Amino acid sequence: MSAITLNQYLLTRQANSHSPRRINHLSVDLTQLILQTAIACKGISAALHKGALAGILGSANTDNVQGETQKKLDIISNVLMVDTLLGGGQAAAIASEEMDEMIVASDSGRYLILFDPLDGSSNIDVNMSVGTIFSILERPNSNAVTTEDFFQAGQHQVAAGYALYGPSTLLVLTLGDGVDVFTLDRDLGEFILTSEKLTIPEDTQEFAINMSNQRHWEPPMQRYITECLEGKTGVRGKDFNMRWVASMVGDVHRILIRGGIFMYPYDLKDPKKAGKLRLMYEANPMSFLIEQAGGASTTGRQRIMDVNPDGLHQRVPVVLGSRNEVLRVTHYHLSPNSEFQE
Repeated sequence: MSAITLNQYLLTRQANSHSPRRINHLSVDLTQLILQTAIACKGISAALHKGALAGILGSANTDNVQGETQKKLDIISNVLMVDTLLGGGQAAAIASEEMDEMIVASDSGRYLILFDPLDGSSNIDVNMSVGTIFSILERPNSNAVTTEDFFQAGQHQVAAGYALYGPSTLLVLTLGDGVDVFTLDRDLGEFILTSEKLTIPEDTQEFAINMSNQRHWEPPMQRYITECLEGKTGVRGKDFNMRWVASMVGDVHRILIRGGIFMYPYDLKDPKKAGKLRLMYEANPMSFLIEQAGGASTTGRQRIMDVNPDGLHQRVPVVLGSRNEVLRVTHYHLSPNSEFQE
């Protein structure tokens, strides 16, 4: 494979290019915004790889807007993202999972960007995979930017992706025309295209879920997981494996590469919470990627990218991955007394 950099890839797909894979909404400004996001991800990757050597592991002894304890690297990652994006001029406003409110970036900016600067940060101190998730929307009008401008259903995203910080640093991106993967070449300091047009198998025998919450799940989810655990002796007639990274980026990346289903369902542990994961920082961008790779994504009852947001930090249940398994889980929620037809 030739060494195509992220910059070259985006230039050939811009609306004014002559490439057969050009993207009509990929403007120069959107290209620059994606490149700025990639620069921030390189900085986060460098900080993570220094780890204890730089004294940046452990808790920051502060809480974010959701009341979750922040790691030092949560704060460092957020600062890197904010500072990089504020300096570019392409974003009209930015919103972070780690911040209470959005920040106005540029009066002339055409785009709104949301991000989870360090997904799975509980994994940092045990040296496991973490990531950065981002979602980009078009600014709806030329008026002064308000928080409500962000309240667009996920189907309106113009780009989304994540960086996975593991044995190698990957950038996984969709512009609404499939899902492509870039690997950071540390010698060159560039993201290089290494995989194109990822496709998720429609069927799978692998699921990812936090089993410690099983007693709190609704009956449809109890039914689905019980059938998986029964294996060959049950109604599914096949054995399933379970995987759980405790980082949405890690679990979703595995599904994009080899299939599977990821579930963080609604549960009764705290009935007032609609779900665990954030609609606009996690669920929407990951759903966009999954659907672009041929998978499906729902709350259990509704397509995630059809949900109309009503708050920057809104939560939703999430079920995504191999299409036939997601459809089965959704059927159990919508028609609990009937069998699912393959």
